[in-house]
Amino acid sequence: MEATGIALRIGATFFFTVMVMFVKLLADEVPLGQVVFFRSAIALLPLVLFLMWTRDFPKGLKTKRPFAHIMRCLLGCTALFASFASLKFLPLAHASIIGYLAPVLAVVLARILLGEEVNAMRWFAVVLGFAGMLVLVLPELQSTHVDQLYLLGVGLALIMAVFTAGAKIQIRSLAQTENAGAIAFYFALTCACAGGISVFWGWITPDPLQLLYLCGAGFAGGIAHIMMTLALQQSEISKLAPFEYLSLIFAVLGDFLLFDILPKGSFYLSTMVILVAMWAATVTPHRVLKAKPD
Repeated sequence: MEATGIALRIGATFFFTVMVMFVKLLADEVPLGQVVFFRSAIALLPLVLFLMWTRDFPKGLKTKRPFAHIMRCLLGCTALFASFASLKFLPLAHASIIGYLAPVLAVVLARILLGEEVNAMRWFAVVLGFAGMLVLVLPELQSTHVDQLYLLGVGLALIMAVFTAGAKIQIRSLAQTENAGAIAFYFALTCACAGGISVFWGWITPDPLQLLYLCGAGFAGGIAHIMMTLALQQSEISKLAPFEYLSLIFAVLGDFLLFDILPKGSFYLSTMVILVAMWAATVTPHRVLKAKPD
């Protein structure tokens, strides 16, 4: 059972990276809202089939906490738009490592929103996480010609991390009472609607290769969600967490194979600092003082 859970978690990480690669390939050619729509609408197909297979469709979509779902979807949708937008300006590996700040930022949000006590080690993790991001960004700021587009990408990736942290807090609350498939379904549906609205600001007619990438991003994202859900059913979260780091390896490989990009020295130092911060933020025990209602 545990080995199955680990295999599924690795598979989920791989397919999430494949999804991001497709989005990166489309970044300069297809409007952002159109990419979000296809990624989310196509993902609904495997998600619905999965819910039917587990006999949770449509009964598993019933909820007594609609406002909690709305909040999670709004946070997650904002994070998705910011994430996809950042890929136009950042290498896959850089976007991935900044995304690792989400668990660190969740420490701050958990203190503010849930009233969780945060000890000195976790506050140190927050400071260390931002130091790691500065290690990544400072070389660009100190160069003779500052790459404004790169800094824009960093800003978008940081927005993604903040909203992802908020979404994780909300998911943690929802998971206590809601079906995991339903959480993923409503998220995909919300993002599909948000992306669909962008048709009024102009879409393109994709060529066959672009259509393949758009559909590929959707199927890869949907399959990744399913594999993640199944992995959590087979093994403990703490045992699966280390395999999330594989996304960085997959991203570096993707940068090299598809875009002929190899990370510079500052990336490796930044990665080490942020991973240490992520470890400190996620494994240090904490105590809940008071949980606020939805």
